Amino acid sequence: MNRKLPVAVLGATGVVGQRLVRRLACHPWFELTTLAASERSAGKRYADACAWRLPGEPYAGLADHPVVACDAARIDEPLVISALDAAVARELEPALARRGAFVCSNASAFRMSADVPLLVPEVNADHVDLVAAQRDGGTRGAIVCNPNCTTTVLVLALKPLHDAFGIEAVSMTSLQALSGAGWPGVASLDATANVVPYIGGEEEKVEEEATKILGALAASPCVSIRASTFAISAQCTRVPVVDGHTEAVGVKLRGDPSPDAVLAALRAFCSPFAALELPSMPATLVRLHDANDRPQPRLDVERDDGMSVHVGRVRRCPLLGIKFIALGHNAERGAAGGALLNAELLVRKGFVS
Repeated sequence: MNRKLPVAVLGATGVVGQRLVRRLACHPWFELTTLAASERSAGKRYADACAWRLPGEPYAGLADHPVVACDAARIDEPLVISALDAAVARELEPALARRGAFVCSNASAFRMSADVPLLVPEVNADHVDLVAAQRDGGTRGAIVCNPNCTTTVLVLALKPLHDAFGIEAVSMTSLQALSGAGWPGVASLDATANVVPYIGGEEEKVEEEATKILGALAASPCVSIRASTFAISAQCTRVPVVDGHTEAVGVKLRGDPSPDAVLAALRAFCSPFAALELPSMPATLVRLHDANDRPQPRLDVERDDGMSVHVGRVRRCPLLGIKFIALGHNAERGAAGGALLNAELLVRKGFVS
């Protein structure tokens, strides 16, 4: 690229927003020009508005950068990455899209809208063409979403198997990190030495979002997504881990392949969209582990800048055929890094320039 594209981050003071700021501070394509947050933060220096929670250089070198309010009239960048809560996103993101911005949203507000692509670029980059349906309605820009962090880990692990064999049914139990609850997150007396067997709305998101992501793009009679029809049963729990969602997955595959055949498919997998060469895309998407006690969040989740998915313990399941353990970084791959990948995809596909 001959010049860096200006980018705004919404919700820049939150934990996902901070990770976006850190990633954008040294991005080869993008220049972070606007930090936006709530009215109480507007007008302050970033260092005064934000309680920085990440290792490395505080405020990613942007301590003196001014913070503006999340107001569509004050944000004129062509590319906006949103780390807003769903309630705020529901009002602001469409207003920005109408003004001509392409909004990469981490919020749940529009994920299941029929004309909004729900993207994991290595899995379904072709779904980005769904933005045409939004623009046909008169919107100058568009909204694209990344999925729930738990869904992201699951579909990255399932994509090679869906391509190689076809999926008939999935059962997944998650052990989700505390950082997935934001800051300050789960109360310490609830989280310490405990498992919380309920996360509001999480199971429904996984069951709905995964079939949309692993569905097929249809061009006739209009651009749309035909969701996959396999059943997913999800149980989601919160555990005392800082970063990294672990998932125990059982999957029924067509043809009842052996564990060795499944391992071969995982090893051979190359995303059909790897040729896009997006800057935040990991060189190795699925990392296989042979040891019986891997993958582990503490040992594995930061590898590849938190952008790969780890799979281990692939073995025979007496109920569904195959079971395995998957692990991914909820705050990077499942949130900040995922939204940034979508922004890179929009540029690569020529929607933003």
